This record gives sequence, structure tokens and C-alpha cells, in this order.
Amino acid sequence: MPTKAISMSKTQLPRNVVVVSDTHVGGRTAICPDVVHLDDGGIYTPSKQQLVLKGWWDEFWGEFVPRVTKNEPYTVVHNGDCVDGAPHGSVAQISHLMDDQVTAAVDLMKPVLSGSKVRAYYHVRGTEAHIGKSGELEDRTARALDAVPDDEKRYARWELWLRMGDGKSEHLIHFLHHIGSTGSTHYESSAVMGELAAELTEAARWGEKPASAIVRSHRHRSIEVRIPSSHGWRFAVVTPAWQLKTPFAYKIPGARLAPAQIGGIVLRIVDGYLFTVPFVKTIARERPE
Repeated sequence: MPTKAISMSKTQLPRNVVVVSDTHVGGRTAICPDVVHLDDGGIYTPSKQQLVLKGWWDEFWGEFVPRVTKNEPYTVVHNGDCVDGAPHGSVAQISHLMDDQVTAAVDLMKPVLSGSKVRAYYHVRGTEAHIGKSGELEDRTARALDAVPDDEKRYARWELWLRMGDGKSEHLIHFLHHIGSTGSTHYESSAVMGELAAELTEAARWGEKPASAIVRSHRHRSIEVRIPSSHGWRFAVVTPAWQLKTPFAYKIPGARLAPAQIGGIVLRIVDGYLFTVPFVKTIARERPE
């Protein structure tokens, strides 16, 4: 097990934050450990496409993250939907026993959180259709991974306000799983821009410090929207996912034609400047017959 993560003090703010989301472990088209040990003593081994996802997962954590962070320490945030559950009556899962899915999610995350560069781990709750009412499965997973709990001792929280800094500047980041989506690529940025504008408006309305950046997930498509301000860029970024297209995706306008976007992002501060570095992969469409 990883050591207990401790929230960083004001003098130890992270300058690197690694974000993954929508792992949907337990789904047959999602990232999967090398082997899943089932409750009845059986095992599940990954499909050919799941092995591709696992290869990208290993590349992300083993090559991309160390390169982008310059081998500096980093904080990890899982931004929701760690397991697939059994959404909307779906049968496209490895197991409908939720303990199997939670165990597999822990087995996937535990090795990366055990790395010597990991300084803290936070877990955000996702969609109840996947992670149970009130995020029960998310919290069970986060507890097993020793995530930093919130003030109410919840190991998986609905939102996260996290400070980053490098000694020259301090930035406030807001993490939350959900974001609106669209069936048209022409308007893919609309909900993201709206979310950023809403955050700045609410902060001004109530006299709170505005976020330098907001991080969302849920839609499985990565995008970033930036606007200038008197304090530099403010931006909203949506993370990619770790799940290929499900049967449900083939019914949704936009999603049914688009290839899945697989990966994660790194938030990094250099010389006081906050920016993101994306890792996004996709599987080529099927060859014509």
C-alpha cells in the first residue's frame, strides 16, 4: 500500500499536478490491470484493446509524467468515475460484483501512487450511475488508496480546491468531474467557456479568490479554453478518459463518429506561469472491408 498522503503545507505547494479521470475500471472497453482477480476465485485477463490502453497507461506514468515534471515531485488527482459500475442496465462489464471492480481499480492505481515522486493523492467523485449513490464506490476506492480526506473525513470528495505554487506565484485550481457536452464539434468549447465564466462570476459575486484554472472530466473528450485577465491567463481544461467507445457511445451524436480520446494531463508551474501538458492517444478507425 502507498504511504498515507499528507496535504502539503503553504511552503510545500505542488508545482506539478497529474490528473487522470474516467478510468471506468470494470468496463470491458476500459483500462484494466494485467489481471483481475474475481471474488469467486476466477480471473479476467485484458482484451487486445485493453492491452493497448494498459500500454499507454504505462507510457503515461513511466515516460510522459517524469519527462514533463522534470522528475520533480507531483500530486495526483483522480477526477472521477474510477469504476464503471453497471450504468443504465449495461451488461458490458467484467463483473457486476462491485467489490471486483473496486479491487481492480485499487490494483490499477496502487503502483503509480507508490512512486517515490508522489507527494499526495486526491480523489474526486464522478457520476452516480457509475460509482453508486452518493459516490459510494468512489469513496471505497479512495479510502483503500489512502487519498487525502476532506474536512468531513470523506476520502473521495465532490469537488477539490487545490493550491499550486513555485515560490514565485500561487495559483488556485478547482477540480470537479461534471461538465456539459454537445453533439456538435462546432460547439464543443461552449460549455467549457460557460463553466469558466460561471466560476469567475461566482468568485466576484461572493468576494472569493477566483481560480486560475478549472479542471473537468466526464465527456471523455479533451479540450482547453483560455482567456486573458489582469493576473494572466485563466483557463478551463477537460481531461481525456481511459475508456474506449461503449455500446452507449454509438448512439450519441458526435461521440458515435469520433474516436475515443485516451490519456491524462499535467498541470505545471514554471517561473510563476501555470500551464497544462496533455497526453492524448487514440486508436485508428477500422480498416475498410
